[in-house]
Amino acid sequence: MFKKLTLLLFIITMSFILIAFIHQESIDEKPKVTVVLKDLNSEYGRMIEAGLKKGFHDFDIEGKIVAPTSVSFFEQVDLLESILMEKPDILIISLMFPEYSIPTLDKFIEQDIPVLLLDTDFQWDNKTTYIGTDNVALGRTAGMLLGSQLQTGNEVAIIGLDLYSPVASKRIMGAKRSLEAIGIKIIAEKVNVYSEPISVKAEIETILEKYPKIKGIMATNDELALIAFQVIEKHDLKMPIIGADGINEMIKLIEEGDLPGSVAQNPYDMGYLSVETAKKELNGKNVEKHIDSGIDIIIKGNVEQRLDFQKRLLK
Repeated sequence: MFKKLTLLLFIITMSFILIAFIHQESIDEKPKVTVVLKDLNSEYGRMIEAGLKKGFHDFDIEGKIVAPTSVSFFEQVDLLESILMEKPDILIISLMFPEYSIPTLDKFIEQDIPVLLLDTDFQWDNKTTYIGTDNVALGRTAGMLLGSQLQTGNEVAIIGLDLYSPVASKRIMGAKRSLEAIGIKIIAEKVNVYSEPISVKAEIETILEKYPKIKGIMATNDELALIAFQVIEKHDLKMPIIGADGINEMIKLIEEGDLPGSVAQNPYDMGYLSVETAKKELNGKNVEKHIDSGIDIIIKGNVEQRLDFQKRLLK
């Protein structure tokens, strides 16, 4: 009888220990968040990555960051399919070509995996939220900055990235509103150019030849603005060129007085805020449909501080 009682107590004790161990393991297990970026090679992508990593640390998240190796929606969709099999707790994604990725993202929703859009928004009912810039507001700010360097009646050109880019089209929309409101004439609007320098240079050369009275250029990102600056410099012209994103090369030209300014997103903040928002979602808290990461105007007066900050991030 005593042996049976001892055996029973041993079994009960071991059961409690096992249950406690399993419970503690579930407590100690960090939530898994996977992030799909457009790239991890550009300054912009690396700054988002820095914000994400800081967020993973601060909010005790097991994070994974991946990106396609080329500008291919096929590759991003393939990445999503493989991530779906891993079953993360939350997916954060910066969409390259939204319309092609949505059918795969719907599969995440079917498996109760929330999807947060980062950097690029899209009209998709199933998204938990969008974390990033209001690109119409950014374009409007870029237009105001360009307009502040000009006179009513001056002629300008707008250089876009891609006819099918929701980001570029919203920035152009915002810029046109600002420029037209103060009487600046938009005499050329090239929205079907890509970021290959040769193609962009050819477009700008054509604009200069056709509209010799042009007084300024607004580009939907800093890479295009820098190419425009090279063409303008080659022709020994001086005119304001306003870009967006605030990459270091653009900031240096502002610091040296060659360009008046740029309108910048806050990619580091975007990354950090997206992880903070993922944590709120995991904890069952209410999450707003748009979390604005803000817009900065970079000019001579604040350029040094911005450059120092970004250099530290990119070390």
